[in-house]
Amino acid sequence: MASLIFATLLSLLLLSNVNAYPKDGFTIDLIHRDSPKSPFYNSAETSSQRMRNAIRRSARSTLQFSNDDASPNSPQSFITSNRGEYLMNISIGTPPVPILAIADTGSDLIWTQCNPCEDCYQQTSPLFDPKESSTYRKVSCSSSQCRALEDASCSTDENTCSYTITYGDNSYTKGDVAVDTVTMGSSGRRPVSLRNMIIGCGHENTGTFDPAGSGIIGLGGGSTSLVSQLRKSINGKFSYCLVPFTSETGLTSKINFGTNGIVSGDGVVSTSMVKKDPATYYFLNLEAISVGSKKIQFTSTIFGTGEGNIVIDSGTTLTLLPSNFYYELESVVASTIKAERVQDPDGILSLCYRDSSSFKVPDITVHFKGGDVKLGNLNTFVAVSEDVSCFAFAANEQLTIFGNLAQMNFLVGYDTVSGTVSFKKTDCSQM
Repeated sequence: MASLIFATLLSLLLLSNVNAYPKDGFTIDLIHRDSPKSPFYNSAETSSQRMRNAIRRSARSTLQFSNDDASPNSPQSFITSNRGEYLMNISIGTPPVPILAIADTGSDLIWTQCNPCEDCYQQTSPLFDPKESSTYRKVSCSSSQCRALEDASCSTDENTCSYTITYGDNSYTKGDVAVDTVTMGSSGRRPVSLRNMIIGCGHENTGTFDPAGSGIIGLGGGSTSLVSQLRKSINGKFSYCLVPFTSETGLTSKINFGTNGIVSGDGVVSTSMVKKDPATYYFLNLEAISVGSKKIQFTSTIFGTGEGNIVIDSGTTLTLLPSNFYYELESVVASTIKAERVQDPDGILSLCYRDSSSFKVPDITVHFKGGDVKLGNLNTFVAVSEDVSCFAFAANEQLTIFGNLAQMNFLVGYDTVSGTVSFKKTDCSQM
């Protein structure tokens, strides 16, 4: 597996006694799993086939969500074990061991498979061996790192902390809670070394995990996520710009931290985050969606009453809405399109048309509290075959999510200190 990090340079960097946080922040490649830099990439597939693959994964992904028992590292996870749409290259330990893992705003803990692996899925790349890392250390039951994990458990005989995460498809990871050095390759700069990061060293990892992947990098709002652990050094700021993954340019999306992650300038639209349980997820307030001049007011109790009725998530492809609202939206969209309506070849998406000169996509605007985000054509309709395009929204009675298709070619910034999410229309291929 190709790595973006050169071991020699990393080893020299890790000898430093302080963490290497560039003053102006840092930027890392965010690799879509169907893009040329991904081990999952299939060059024989067309762009529409890749789109259909992503939609199928989105359709299979189910949230087992309950306001009563959900917590940041509980079974109530947005992701199924093999659902993540974006990957990141990092390294763990000293000397550094390259890890290619799912990057996900819908989970928290950074974990990877570790030796000895008692019951693990077959992994293509070498497993991380904590005994080979001079900076690896298990954490005690009484430590702040252990207390940060709500579902942590303790070995009383060894006084060490362990974790268990079960995903929506019943896959799970179990192992030791530890601290070690995490190193990330920064675009155009030397790698960034982060000491004493909380990680999960998984010794039992079973389910539908893909052999090409090495674990998960949590980017959620919970206390053990990469973002939260970097909070002070990055001032709570990160952003990403998602290149349309069906593009044939081979360009890679970017994720930015610290001052690099600030979204500013003309055309920025911001909305407030809503803090609620589970803290992992970034909740927003969706007020309405407009199709042309027709505004459809949004109401939903999927995430309980009150504020925070939709989650913004980089790992979900489609935008998912409650059925009653979705079908009202679909009806209005359909009333503006005069092209031939056809069936989705996979039967997943409800509103599809034959591509022709008469197929015109209407203007669609998402009204968040405090800011309106006008979507482009590529955010709302996607090609699922050579001559069929479908509406990239779907009905769902379990969750409401603003998915990654709706976010492509926007610079999306998260400020966890001020509690805002900002959008700026951007050609992400130029980032």
